[in-house]
Formats: sequence, structure tokens, C-alpha cells
Amino acid sequence: MPKTPPSRFEFIALISLITSLTAVSIDAMLPALRVIATDLNVAEANNIQLIVSLFILGMVFGELIFGPLSDAIGRKRAILAGLAVYAAGTLLAMTATSLEQILIGRIIQGIGVSGPKIASRALVRDQFEGAAMARIMSFIFMVFILVPMLAPAAGQFILQIAGWRAIFLLYLGFGLVIALWLGFRQPETLAPSDRVKLSLPVLVHNASLILRHRHVMAYTLAAGFVFGGQLLYLGTAQAMFYDLYGIDDDFPLYFAFLAFGIGLAAFSNSQLVLRVGMFRLAAIALASMAILGGILGVTGLLYDGVPPLSMFLGTCFGLFCCVGLLFGNLNAMAMQSLGRIAGLGASMISSISSLLAVILAVAIGHTYDKTILPLSLGFTMAGLVALALILAVNKSPAKEI
Repeated sequence: MPKTPPSRFEFIALISLITSLTAVSIDAMLPALRVIATDLNVAEANNIQLIVSLFILGMVFGELIFGPLSDAIGRKRAILAGLAVYAAGTLLAMTATSLEQILIGRIIQGIGVSGPKIASRALVRDQFEGAAMARIMSFIFMVFILVPMLAPAAGQFILQIAGWRAIFLLYLGFGLVIALWLGFRQPETLAPSDRVKLSLPVLVHNASLILRHRHVMAYTLAAGFVFGGQLLYLGTAQAMFYDLYGIDDDFPLYFAFLAFGIGLAAFSNSQLVLRVGMFRLAAIALASMAILGGILGVTGLLYDGVPPLSMFLGTCFGLFCCVGLLFGNLNAMAMQSLGRIAGLGASMISSISSLLAVILAVAIGHTYDKTILPLSLGFTMAGLVALALILAVNKSPAKEI
């Protein structure tokens, strides 16, 4: 227990660092995918995308574990336990001599990173609520949106001076800093008297209530389709920029430009949502995503699968603006009806949407043929299906569980 509790500034910095671990674990690896495929003699080039997708698959299981666990043993212990699992997966992947070993390590990393991801949200919720919580989260998100813009550049720099295995040393260092900072400076926020014992019958009962709730599941699945489009891009981005446009060393710059679209839209959403409303913004963004995905496909067909770089960047920037508008709103609408089981609900929403995203990204990603057409298909389908889901349930009022 620290002698003096951290200031608000220090708390925001710590939670921002914890929150960033997931994005760093994905985005810093992207510049190295082609090098790893060559170094490990990966026969099927599209299989290298699994380094991204299976990390998310690990999170599917981890999020279901660490949500209830953080309620039972406390936030700090859950975060530290997750970091220990994350470190074990990192070491396994770093010493890999085959793609299969890296993939097992990435799954374990994904399971472990779920501890910091889920428990840190609960840690914030323990101390703040209402407008104060929204203000804290907005500051955290302002820091977080910088990560996708900077992480690929960090990965590229490490790759060039020390090789792809050294990127995993970055992950170990990142996790160690979080563990030490959290351990020595942040008090536990969940009192022993407020902890909830793990009970399988209670968990099963509450989970069944969530799974049977039409509104929660519709918004969860919609978020999964949108995340699937983004995950498809993450898995194929490095290959597309290199195969289609010959972009290699400058890849982090182009990636940062498109990532800025998400951050810009997310910031704009905080201003627009009070005037326009979550549902209307989400419906507009999903319709726009479907239209832009279709435009990307048409331009691809007109140019034999490889449209001019300016057209590709412009359309993708618009698509990622849609993503930035959607994540916060879809997740907030999914959480609205959860009431007393919001903790378990947050874990299930995140886990189910991630699982759906992995399925879509892997299925469509394996059709990558050195054109933009698979990406177009992914985003067009995501926009249309997610829009149909939210329109279907909006016809009836949502009841709280």
C-alpha cells in the first residue's frame, strides 16, 4: 500500500498505460509479420495473419475468466495475475522456432492481457461514477488513441535494429513497468467485504439472462461484426501495403494516418452523441460503412483489385471514422440493459464480440489474394449485417435485466 495515494494525473497515466497494453501487443507486431513468415518458412502466406487473430482469440477466453475473478480476488491481484500469464506467453512466442509455437504464445498473451484490460475498467468504476467517470475515461482515451499511431513505428524501429524477437522484449518491459507501478503506487479499490465469491450456478444463471436478452445480444453481435472488419484490416494491412503499393519501411506512417481517423471520430462522437443520440449515430455510421465498403469494392474491380493509393487511403480513412463512431456507442447500448450484472455483462459482451470478430477475420482473411476485394467484402458485410441487427431490436423498448 503506498504511503500517499496517487494523484489524479498519476492515476490517469497508470490506467492509460494499462489500457494501451492490448493495442501495443497488436500494432507493434504488424511491421514484422512478413519478416516472421520468411524467417520461419511459413508455407501459406495468409497463415501469418493468425498472429493477430489468435491473440484476440486468447482474449475471448481471458475476458470470461478475469471479469468474475477481479470481483472475487480484487482488481490489483487480477491485473498482476494477468500480467504473469501475459509474460509467459510472451516468452514462449519470443523463443519460437515455428509459427505454431508463436501462435500458442500469442493465445496465452491474449488470455493474460485480459486481466489488465477488464480489471482496470473495474478499478476506474470503483472510484468514479457518472460525469466524473466519463471525464476520467475521456482523458484515458485521449492517451490511448495515440498508441495505434505510434506502436507500428516502434515495432518497425526495433525490427530494423534488433530483429522481430526483440519486439517481444518491448512487451515484457511494458508489462514489468505496469506491474511495478501498480504494485507500489495504486491501492486496492475493492474492499474484501464487497468481493463476490465465484459461484458457478450464479454465473450460469446470470449468463443465461444476458444471452436471452435481445437488445444486449443484437448490439454485441453488431459490435462483433464491426470489430471483425477492423481485425481483418489489421491482419492484412502490412501485406496489402507491400503487395499492392510496394510500401515497406513507410508502412507505420500510412497506418498512423488511418488510425487517426478512428481517434478523430471517437473525439467527435463525444461532442455529437448528446445532440444526435447513440442509436442514430450508430445507424448513420453503419450505413456509411456499408456504402464505403461497396465503393472500395467497385474501385477495386475497376482497377483489377488495386485502386490508386489515394483512393484506397481516402476510402479507408472514411471507414475508420465509422469505426471510431461505432465502438463506444454499440458497447454503451449493449451495456444499458445490464443493471446489477454489469460486470459479468461487460466480460461477456467483450468476449462474444471478439469471438465473432476472429471468426470473420480468419474466414475472410484467408481469401486475401493481393487485392483490396476481401477487405471491401468484410466492411460491406459488417455494415449491412450490424445495421440490420440494431434496426430489428430498436422497434421494441429494452428491459433492464
